Formats: sequence, structure tokens, C-alpha cells
Amino acid sequence: MMYLFALAFSFLLVVLLVPLVRMLAIRIGFVDRPTRRKIHAHPVPLSGGIAIYIGVIVTAYLFTRDIQLFRAIAVGGGLLVVTGIADDAFKAYQREFPVWPRLIIYTLVSLIPVWYGIRIAGVSSPSSSSMILFSPGWSLFFTVIWVFALINMMNFIDGIDGLASGICVISSLTLFIVSMIGFQEVTGMIALTLAGSCLAFLTYNFHPARIFMGDAGATFLGYTLAVTAIEGTLKGATFVSLLVPVLALGVPILDTAIVFTRRLIEGKGLHRADNLHTHHSLMKWGLTQVQTVSFLYLIAAVFALMSIVVMLMLH
Repeated sequence: MMYLFALAFSFLLVVLLVPLVRMLAIRIGFVDRPTRRKIHAHPVPLSGGIAIYIGVIVTAYLFTRDIQLFRAIAVGGGLLVVTGIADDAFKAYQREFPVWPRLIIYTLVSLIPVWYGIRIAGVSSPSSSSMILFSPGWSLFFTVIWVFALINMMNFIDGIDGLASGICVISSLTLFIVSMIGFQEVTGMIALTLAGSCLAFLTYNFHPARIFMGDAGATFLGYTLAVTAIEGTLKGATFVSLLVPVLALGVPILDTAIVFTRRLIEGKGLHRADNLHTHHSLMKWGLTQVQTVSFLYLIAAVFALMSIVVMLMLH
């Protein structure tokens, strides 16, 4: 029942918060204005990430017993939300936020889980039941790379109405089920809290979107999913169980791999915004926004089922 209460509480809290932050954003001109690279035709408020962050943090505080995990998400997520608000403010004035400050902050934020003892410690040997423990340096390296990558990957797919929030619902529900199979109650609670918040936001963000989560929301979602996956399945994974979080987060990972490959082939900078993402390609082929998002939801659901099957095989 506590899981259901947490899901309902986070959902209702975000449902109530979104109209408030949306109204404030419109009043101060904190909106994403159409450009040649943007799909939307009218200015859309950018404040959704604030509502998602508050929904997750307040619910996690009330329902989560692991103080370290809560602090890691609250502190790291808070820094990302503040950075994202600054980035979104530049967008509101049709300017580009500098890349290097963002990369530096994302890297520093990726160190925060390690500070709170949340790290990828090692993997089980494939030939025995023994554990291959990483040195502190390698443990730090793998943890930072994983968190940094997910922060950016979720930001990359936030390109059309309802995509990032819907994919996050599917991924977080997958991590919840995987956590329950592995008797990881705390990570299951965080994952379900995130699912409730994103589901509530999706009611406003599905096409035609009345509000965007902005970089503040997308980076926070990526960070929270990354940290939850580490605490749940990556902290001391077997070689096979490494597939569980990778499949659970399959759509953003696959999209990033495809985009980076295409950018390298075309000689473009990896950090440059463009229209090479999977959702852009699907729409160029003639799919509508709703059809594109629905198709990617289906792909995410397939990855989710594969992730759950792998977890069941391990137990």
C-alpha cells in the first residue's frame, strides 16, 4: 500500500503544481519560442522541470527511508534543475547557453552519488561466484561515465511532445519491477515516485503540449534514473545483469548511439544540436508527432520486457 500511496501522492502533487508553474512562466516570459529547428509553432512555457523535481523530492522525503539515496538525488538533481533553469532562460531570450559550463556542472553532479556512497563497485566474475571489485579510481570512472551519459541522453530525446516524460514513465516502471524482483525496496520506491511524477506531467505534455520540462526537467530525469539504476542493479552487477539497466533505458541509449554515429560520419561536433535524432527521422518519414511518440513508446516497452525477462532469469 505504501507504494500505491507514493505513486498517487507524487502524481497528484505534480498535477497540482504544473498549472501554477505554467502560469508563472507565462507571466514572466519564461517560454520556448519557435525557431527553424523547433517543431512547435507557438511559445510554450519551460517550467515543467520545476514541478517534476518538487514532486519527486517531496514524495521521496516522505516515503523513502534511505537518507543517502535521497540526499544524492535531492542535491545532484537540485544543481541540475538550477543549471537547467539558467539554460532555459537563455532559450527564452533566444540565446544559446555556453556548452562548457554545462559540461563542467554535469561532471561535478556525476560525482555526487559517489560522495554519498552510491557507486558501481564491481562485477561478478563470469567463471565463478566471486566478485571482481574495481579500484576506487575505476569505480569512480564508471560511475561518473554512467551518470553523465544518462543526464545527456535524456536531454537529447526531449525533442517532441511527450517523448522524454513518457519514456521516463516506462523506464522508471521497469526499474520498479526489477527492484521488486531483486528485493530492492528503496530503489523501487524512488522509481515509482519518478513514474508518478512523470505520468502526471505527461497529462500536460502530450501533444499538443501545454508545457515543456526544459533542460531542468530532462537532465534531472536522466540523473535520477542513472542513480536509481546504480543503487538497484549496477552497484555489484553480474555480467548478465548489466543488461538490465541498459535495456530499461534502451531508447535514450540507442538514440544517442545512432546520433553520435551519424554525427561522426558527417563530421559534425558531437555536442551540436541538430535534427539527426530518431524522432526527427521518423517525422521526416511522414509520421505525426503522436505516431512518432507512440512508436518509440512501443520500442521502450519491448526493451522494458526484455529487461524484466533478464532479471527473472537471474532470479
